[in-house]
Amino acid sequence: MSTKTTDNTAGKNAESSAKPTTGAAERTTARRTRRTAKATPIIQGEAPAPVIPVTEPGQFGRVNVMDITPNEEHGVFPARVELGEAFEVTAQVFIEGRTKVGATAVVRNPRGKEMLRLPMTCVNPGLDRWTVTLKCGERSDVKPWEDGFPKVKRQLGEWTVTVEGWEDTYASWLHDATIKVEVNDDVENALISGSRLLARWALADDSKLNARQRKTLEAAAATMADTTLSPEERLAAATDDAISELHATNPLRDGLSPSAPQRFKVERPKSSFAAWYQFFPRSEGATFDTETGKIKQGTLVTALSGLERAKAEGFDIVYLPPIFPIGVTNRKGRNNALVAGPDDPGSPFGIGSALGGHDTVDPLLGTMDDFKAFCARAHELGLEVALDFALQCSPDHPWVKQHPNWFRTKPDGTIAFAENPPKKYQDIYPIDFNADMAGIEKEVERIMNLWIAAGVTFFRVDNPHTKPVRFWQDVIAAVTKKHPEVLFLAEAFTRPGMMRALSYAGFTQSHCYFPWRNTKEELEKYLLETNGDNGYYQHNTFWPTTPDILTDYVRDNGVAGHAVRAVLAAMGSPSWGIYNGFELVENKQRPGFEEQIDNEKYEVKVRDWEDADKYGIAELLTSLNRIRREYADVFSYHNVSILPSSDPNILAFARHTPAELTSTGKAETLVVVVNLDGHNAHQSEVHLEMPDFDIDPQWGAHMREELTGRDFAWSWDNFVSLAPWADVAHVFHIVR
Repeated sequence: MSTKTTDNTAGKNAESSAKPTTGAAERTTARRTRRTAKATPIIQGEAPAPVIPVTEPGQFGRVNVMDITPNEEHGVFPARVELGEAFEVTAQVFIEGRTKVGATAVVRNPRGKEMLRLPMTCVNPGLDRWTVTLKCGERSDVKPWEDGFPKVKRQLGEWTVTVEGWEDTYASWLHDATIKVEVNDDVENALISGSRLLARWALADDSKLNARQRKTLEAAAATMADTTLSPEERLAAATDDAISELHATNPLRDGLSPSAPQRFKVERPKSSFAAWYQFFPRSEGATFDTETGKIKQGTLVTALSGLERAKAEGFDIVYLPPIFPIGVTNRKGRNNALVAGPDDPGSPFGIGSALGGHDTVDPLLGTMDDFKAFCARAHELGLEVALDFALQCSPDHPWVKQHPNWFRTKPDGTIAFAENPPKKYQDIYPIDFNADMAGIEKEVERIMNLWIAAGVTFFRVDNPHTKPVRFWQDVIAAVTKKHPEVLFLAEAFTRPGMMRALSYAGFTQSHCYFPWRNTKEELEKYLLETNGDNGYYQHNTFWPTTPDILTDYVRDNGVAGHAVRAVLAAMGSPSWGIYNGFELVENKQRPGFEEQIDNEKYEVKVRDWEDADKYGIAELLTSLNRIRREYADVFSYHNVSILPSSDPNILAFARHTPAELTSTGKAETLVVVVNLDGHNAHQSEVHLEMPDFDIDPQWGAHMREELTGRDFAWSWDNFVSLAPWADVAHVFHIVR
């Protein structure tokens, strides 16, 4: 019986479930209606834009966010910035119709923690282009060997920037309501809608309001709903300074639509902002023996004087050419002569002899212990040591016998020397990477790790563009995995595509074509090219001269020309460098070549450094590096503006970082004006678009000339006169 009863009950329940009575159906419909009403309340007026989830790549949110820059190579290679360096992000942000939108940029560190949130500004409403200046972390000058570096190191790596688009309901309402109140059209509905909007804003979690700010919005909402007041009084409650400020800092963001995170590779201090000083250790402390008529070369011990000079002039990085044993076979003589004399030391780029190769200190310079002591002294002075790494061999290099498959042979079985027609390098064998690239990579990694252990933190790589890009990508990845503090400078004067590829492969900085950009038009274009979108990947470093480069401009413009090029290099790029001898105005060319005669690559130089006082260039270099240190916040690869000037020989440009990104909490601006003519005085009007640099036109700008200490007052258009026998340039700091 019990079983039967149970079966019948089950059947009735099943039937009841399948075919509910009329009353049950009505009750089910009622319950569904109540649930729907609770989930989607009836709203009088317009519903706020919802957040539409994005569940797969390519989907749009409620607001459209597109074309974020920088984003080269479809984001495969993240943009590169130095810790604390100011940089610009732009995006297209828009919505359908005439509804207004806003945009916010959010910066997150490698652990996903939000570190910065800033509103973006629409700079081209017709094209919906929004922009913002950001930074990842705080700028630092801590060196890799100092106690504070682990804290810096934790901030390095892959940061992200997310662009958040949102419907600006308040701005859209305010635009329409203002018109309606003015023309007395549907005023009550407009004001009640505004009151409800402010009340909803006060409750919005996303706006991150404090109690005082919520009360401000609630009070304004109540005033707007007060029909005893005039429409103008009610509207004014929603447009006063307090509400306008909240709209700027804590807006109501409907339909919030975040972009995919954009990746930024944040690198250590000196990856972008660096001042280099190059010298040859064998010339430091070199003396001339009057009895024998021969030169006694310097050593790594006497070369400590070069460290002291670099420190005194304010440089950060000391760069040494190769310090390895020099080959004897086909050794070059003075001025690249094919036959060396008995006392010619040879080129340090003809690397390798019976004494050793890339892993050996030239005995004429000293020992590995001497080099370690040299690095230790540099570190005491706060200087980094960069070592030239030229991946090439003299015919006497141990690799020639140990690894003959690393070199390309001619049909007659001989090894071909290096050529770059019309240049020939008879003392050098280039390496062939096709037979055993993995083996060469392993050996180069071993050698670099050896020098890193001795104190090197930067490698300047000679002619990297003549080797496979993948080779460098593999080597740099392996070395930096073990030593993330180590950086790389590419000496690559070559095609733009190759220079960009080397930066993608891991080269932190790059030599560039600055020495050959001398006219106003050339320099304006190159300044913007260096300090623009290219600067997210290729960090151009400006050198007026090198042992291989002495341009006609430097040759022909004397002391003034040296001063002009120093100012342009130091102020025109975050990274710049000087090859020693520049202070002594060494500007005599080898006939037919844009390089110095009696080139230090092929001989030991004996210099009288007391002569530097006669020219004033050393003093200028010191002043330029002081300015760079004091106003480090303005040195970015992304913040240069060209200032219009009326004279074709007067170049003017500015660097500017907004207040929210500086260590002082004040906007920082440098204005640089240079007379490019080393022989004649020139006058010009220079235009300063004051609002672009956070200057109130009512008061104008207080300009402190940092090279002389003089003060000037600037407005929109300003007269400047520069003469090569007086001031070749002005470097102004805008005093806030």
